[in-house]
Amino acid sequence: MTCEPIVCKAMVAFGVDDLREEEIVVAPPKAGEVRVKVICNALCHTDVYTLSGQDPEGIFPSILGHEAGAIVEAIGEGVTSVQLGDHVVPGYTPQCKGSDCIFCMSPKTNLCPKIRGTQGKGVMPDGTSRFSLKKDGSIVYHFMGCSTFSEYTVLSEISVAKIDPAADLAKACLFGCGVATGFGAVWNNAKVEPFSSVAVFGLGAVGLAVVQAAKAIGAHPIVGVDMNPKKFEIAKELGCTDCFNPADYDDKPMQQVLIENSPAKFGFDYTFDCTGNVNVMRAALEAAHRGWGQCCLIGVAASGKEIATRPFQFITGRRCFGTAFGGWKTRDAIPMLVQRMQKGELPVDHFITHNFEGVGSTTKALEALHCGDCLRAVVRY
Repeated sequence: MTCEPIVCKAMVAFGVDDLREEEIVVAPPKAGEVRVKVICNALCHTDVYTLSGQDPEGIFPSILGHEAGAIVEAIGEGVTSVQLGDHVVPGYTPQCKGSDCIFCMSPKTNLCPKIRGTQGKGVMPDGTSRFSLKKDGSIVYHFMGCSTFSEYTVLSEISVAKIDPAADLAKACLFGCGVATGFGAVWNNAKVEPFSSVAVFGLGAVGLAVVQAAKAIGAHPIVGVDMNPKKFEIAKELGCTDCFNPADYDDKPMQQVLIENSPAKFGFDYTFDCTGNVNVMRAALEAAHRGWGQCCLIGVAASGKEIATRPFQFITGRRCFGTAFGGWKTRDAIPMLVQRMQKGELPVDHFITHNFEGVGSTTKALEALHCGDCLRAVVRY
């Protein structure tokens, strides 16, 4: 269909920690693309990570944001899976569903590479951007294939999950990244069994989603590790049987503390790193149970960081693996997760601790995310 460019407000990242409200021009969608009106955003630490300059794929100027609820405003040629007015949640991990895509056809992974090459460069599949600054026409780049810190954005059709229009978009947007990732890490990647022991490092939104998912599956005990004891109360409400603050143990390694406090004194059946700190990743691996323990890495480390441990940790039966978006196939999974939320099977209200209005309040939401007691700050446009 034919449509015109739209002028709207957006938060543009011009450089490290340089985020400004600007008027931008959003071009019409091209073939296989969708333009959406963003209704709300949930801020994720990945946005902070990129804004801080630690992201090796971080490009400036760009429009960040990737956890959002939106409504389809225009579609490009050939788009069939969504139509005008559909309610959608963008997905940074696309799902092309092509019969020639060995990744989409495999039940082993969700890592569809269809647009990965261009997405990582901050452009659409044809190699160009749909964003420009109104004041001078200069190009603004895309982010994670989403760029939802804008009143309007353009995405590939394969990055858009259609959901029930009756769902609350402010809650549904949580399934665009962090909360869904935590759930999936437990259910899809680690496949935690009932009565198994679980240790979770980092009790932010992702870590608490891991706790919630482990509790739902019947894991016990579930312990949480975090430097902020303010998070322990909600962690225990969601399923933690105990919580540990590394600051309480001086220089004693947390893996040693956890092993000593594990059911059989040999570690935990499943451990999850939700911090992105490579030293914590090592602790999570080494706290896994001798003989069969599994460690799942969820947090994204800063550019250039490497994880180190002794090979003996693997020789003695531990396994380590990672996850992207919890193994969920975006366009199939997000509608299902939203439906389960609507049925009351997956409560997520507790993750939304702060609410803001207007594009410009994104800076306040970022400040809240840094304050220590914020899980998810939702900004409504």
